[in-house]
Amino acid sequence: MSVKPTESELEILGLIWEMEKASVREVHERLSASKDTGYTTTLKQMQVMFSKGLLERYEEGRGHIYKPAISQKETQSSLVKNFMSLAFGGSAKKLVMQALGQSEPSKEEIEEIRAFLNKLENDK
Repeated sequence: MSVKPTESELEILGLIWEMEKASVREVHERLSASKDTGYTTTLKQMQVMFSKGLLERYEEGRGHIYKPAISQKETQSSLVKNFMSLAFGGSAKKLVMQALGQSEPSKEEIEEIRAFLNKLENDK
C-alpha cells in the first residue's frame, strides 16, 4: 500500500467500508454524531482522499458518491505490519502480548484467539 491514511482518513474509510458507498452528506452525518465537525471539512477531506487514491468517486444526480479505493483487509494488514515493524521490532509476539495486556478479552474472544493459534500451528 503506497499511501498511508491519516487517523481522520481512517475514520472516514471505516464509515465508507461499513456503508460500501456514501455521499459527503451521509459521511458527515455519521461523523457529526460523535464529534464536532463542519460539512465543508468533511467535503475537503474526502476530496483529498480521492486525489490520494483512497476513495473512488462517481456522479449521481447532482452530487458525488464515494466508494473505497482500497480494501479494509489490505489497509489493516499494511498498517499492522508497519506498526509492528516500527513499534515492536517486527515481533508479532510482542505486539500480541501488549495488545492482550491492554484489554480484557472476553471468554469468546480468547476462544477465537486460541482457535486461530491452533490453526496456525496445524498449518505448519
